[in-house]
Amino acid sequence: MLNRLLSNDYPRSRMLAVLLVLLLAALAFAPFIFPGVKALNVAAKVLIFVVLVASFDLLLGYTGIVSFAHTMFFGIGAYGIAIASTRMGPTWGALVVGLGCALALSFVLSLGVGLFSLRVRAIFFAMITLAVAAAFQTLASQLSDLTGGEDGLTFKVPELLSPSTSFLEAPFLGVSIDGRLLCYYLLFFAALGLLLAMLRIVNSPFGRVLQAIRENEFRAESIGYRVVVYRTTSSILSALFACCAGAMLALWLRYNGPDTSLSFEIMIDVLLIVVIGGMGTIYGAAIGAALFVVAQSYLQDLLRLGFEAASGLPWLAALLSPDRWLLWLGVLFVLSVYYFPTGVVGRLRHASAGQFK
Repeated sequence: MLNRLLSNDYPRSRMLAVLLVLLLAALAFAPFIFPGVKALNVAAKVLIFVVLVASFDLLLGYTGIVSFAHTMFFGIGAYGIAIASTRMGPTWGALVVGLGCALALSFVLSLGVGLFSLRVRAIFFAMITLAVAAAFQTLASQLSDLTGGEDGLTFKVPELLSPSTSFLEAPFLGVSIDGRLLCYYLLFFAALGLLLAMLRIVNSPFGRVLQAIRENEFRAESIGYRVVVYRTTSSILSALFACCAGAMLALWLRYNGPDTSLSFEIMIDVLLIVVIGGMGTIYGAAIGAALFVVAQSYLQDLLRLGFEAASGLPWLAALLSPDRWLLWLGVLFVLSVYYFPTGVVGRLRHASAGQFK
């Protein structure tokens, strides 16, 4: 059963396997292990970014395609849920219709972008996708009647997922068993299912062809594979998974706006996480997303503690100011790239392979 779920793609490193099990357990029991609203929001954000980053890794790490339009599909998924829930009300039908329409639009746009520009080489394709993403973000900001413009859309979710719905009168292990908790576990199982689906794809014959195209496009084409078809299919699959991640974001926040799901900063974060976790390893998306989101969420708190402890040394206190958290995040990223050039997953697998030589 485990063999089928993981598609024969085992961690191939004892340490990596331990990290993945710990991460899975931490996310599965996060509401009970890490009480508090902020901790639950961080855990939910990790789940969303695991899906988003893994979908981008399917495109970049396994096919070798650099696209800056990935957050566009992320935003489409979020807007699909937001618009449908606003127009149709807080019903399950609205969620289904919103996700279905978002997936259909993502399919059409990814197919159009793929057929139009996947014949273009490297940097030119990246520039085309950047232009398309920028145009879509501008469009979302201007169509205020549909998208809420710059203010975005705030909507209600089905009553079962609402924080006001309580399933038990008394808290269980100090945690309220309510609709918010149910929503979190809906995200958890959705993320787990989507991640396993991507593992299945990259370890199928289709995934092997994608890797062959990444390594040598001309050789893959010379032995009979239609490279444009495979690259376009990869682009479509990646867009659909990113769309699902966007729907997860909107469902959790009960809000969506241009800066929430279409910001270029999200695209930069995704690129950083892929590098930190390891390209071409779906597992890297999980490890990288957890490390990055936790650092991003708690680095300011850690710096605040250091700032207070170093109050007697003005120069050190100034360096540890919480306002400089982006500087320290950049330092951590540089160090991670220096010590883990193939990402955390690549480094652990390499160390494990050397150990058993």
